[in-house]
Amino acid sequence: MQLVIAEKPSVAQSIAGVLGATERKDGYMEGNDYIVSWCVGHLIELAQPESYDEALQKWTYESLPIIPDTWQHEVKSDTKAQYKVLYQLMHDNRVDSVVCATDAGREGELIFRLTYNMADCHKPMKRLWISSMEESAIKEGFSNLRPGSEYDHLYESALCRQEADWLVGINGTRLFTVLYGGKALKVGRVQTPTLAMLVDREAKIMNFKKEAYYVAHILGNGLDAVSEHICDKAEAEKIAETCANGQALVTAVVKEEKWIAPPKLYDLTTLQRDANRLFGFTAKQTLEYTQSLYEKKLVTYPRTDSQYLSDDMEGTARNVIEAIFNSLLFEQNIMFNPDVKKVLNSKKVTDHHAIIPTMEIVKQDLKAIPESEMKILSLCANRLLCATAEKHIYNSTKAELTCNGMVFKVSGKEIWKNGWKDFEDFFKSSYKTTEDKKDSDDTKKLPELIEGMTIEVEQTKVSEHFTQPPKHFTEDSLLSAMERAGSEDMDDDVERKGLGTPATRADIIEKLVKDGFVKREKKQMIPTEDGMKLITVLPDVVKSPKLTADWENELTQVSKGEVSAGQFMAGIKAMVSDLVNNYHSVSAEQKNMFGAGNTQEVFGTCPKCGGDVVKGKFGAYCKNKCGMNVSRALGVQLSDAQVKSLLAGKKILVKGLKGKKGNYDAYLIPEGIEDFSYTKDGKEIKGSQYKFKMEFPLRKGK
Repeated sequence: MQLVIAEKPSVAQSIAGVLGATERKDGYMEGNDYIVSWCVGHLIELAQPESYDEALQKWTYESLPIIPDTWQHEVKSDTKAQYKVLYQLMHDNRVDSVVCATDAGREGELIFRLTYNMADCHKPMKRLWISSMEESAIKEGFSNLRPGSEYDHLYESALCRQEADWLVGINGTRLFTVLYGGKALKVGRVQTPTLAMLVDREAKIMNFKKEAYYVAHILGNGLDAVSEHICDKAEAEKIAETCANGQALVTAVVKEEKWIAPPKLYDLTTLQRDANRLFGFTAKQTLEYTQSLYEKKLVTYPRTDSQYLSDDMEGTARNVIEAIFNSLLFEQNIMFNPDVKKVLNSKKVTDHHAIIPTMEIVKQDLKAIPESEMKILSLCANRLLCATAEKHIYNSTKAELTCNGMVFKVSGKEIWKNGWKDFEDFFKSSYKTTEDKKDSDDTKKLPELIEGMTIEVEQTKVSEHFTQPPKHFTEDSLLSAMERAGSEDMDDDVERKGLGTPATRADIIEKLVKDGFVKREKKQMIPTEDGMKLITVLPDVVKSPKLTADWENELTQVSKGEVSAGQFMAGIKAMVSDLVNNYHSVSAEQKNMFGAGNTQEVFGTCPKCGGDVVKGKFGAYCKNKCGMNVSRALGVQLSDAQVKSLLAGKKILVKGLKGKKGNYDAYLIPEGIEDFSYTKDGKEIKGSQYKFKMEFPLRKGK
């Protein structure tokens, strides 16, 4: 019997349906000689520092760097029940082999392998590697299962990524939080260089000095020709005045046929960028919507960095294009002969091909799809049509005119064949998009111009303009910058460039917002004051986009077996050690940068991280914001005196605790801490809290 382990329950159900495992059990499905179960995302995580040594609960400079000799993992508190199911299934005597059916990528590999290893499973393991949840793709995948050992290097790469992020995050965050003594200064291997790019852009905007310039215009015969930029207004007015009622000589005319090639298919990053530009979706929202469509079998695997299909997918692409016309396009008069071959290139497909719709779009009721997901599905469909359509061709005309010794220029264009833009225009007219409007001065058709002809100047004018500062990042432009970070210093043949991967960039952006270092203002991504201050105090080694891009490329080499995991991790460990050795003190003035100078009453020491627990507006909290709940116990808000007693390890009397038979009073005695998690408004809330032993006060008369 084969045990198949998917990443999520919904994916497991789709696989089980194809395999005939239809009998529902507690935490798995069974039938037809298969057992199909699932993880719930990451079941296993790296242990926290205090698991290696209780003394590491307290954040001190002397305890750094924290570099484990042997890495420890632990089962996440909120997934213990499902881990127990998987553990029992892996050791079930009926199971003779295990199939890894988690998402076919780096993180999917890590989720499965950590669970397999933690359970100490040694049964033969095979890998399901598919790019679509369609029944035909699942069947084909199971008929071509690959040996699990083929993905050992991918697992090593995922493990390196996880351990590197832990080392840089734990040591960097503790080091700079301890040195500056204020709020938790969270440092991340990828998020800090991303923040540095935002801060650098903000500094350029803040330091920008607006300067005025002027342009002289001559108008006649339907033309509006302009001079070069002129710094002095009086000079511009004088030029315009001398040309009034005169004649302009056409001295040069350049006519060219130009074209714009169709766009490539979507990888995740380009899809996220367009969804942000057109609909204002965040990168995280786009990934969630696309993942949901993937699990509904309507699009192919989303976490891809390829913009091509493999050479054997020509027939698939043609069938999907026909399906798009039948299910998504209602303009029946569009004639289309797609050139599918230009989107086929197996050499540019790594783990997964580009994101396209599947044939399920003709089978399912698309009216039942949520509007946000429908927008993403339509984007993917439209991009397949655009990518296989003809070039957009236009005639460009640029002319120079001379009047009274001054040169004026004018340009225009005439569309000859709209090509792929037919589909783009149709899409934009179908959906209300939030795209910024662009200037289109050069899109007017010019009258026929011939060198040597003269034009009567009917009117002159002077217009005032101002130099423009750099624009704030939007998620569209930030994703682009993350993708290209460090690439100018890399060779052309480097496979992986930029910060993070398509799958992780959305979470990096969300983390910066959650930690209070970046804020969203409409579409703009703007660093906060704390974000800007953090980048000013951090050294280049943790905020360099180039260094982080190099690491990401090296992780790709680890996944291919070209660089050893040991070599990669040695570099990370050396960097962390050097960081701690080189940064050991700051001035008293610097210590107050992040609000350490604000006097807050300190109640005691946090039992989880060793930080100060202080009085806040909404109750006591740990200044390191480590997730420890110290303000409530068993649902009751604690007084300042009760919090102080708890932190000192003393028992407290709490009145009004709620039980099944009504309210009651009890002494609570702290006995260590435990993790908790619950879901609120669709979001998972996690943290830590005290574990208590209870004593009950004697009732009167007893």
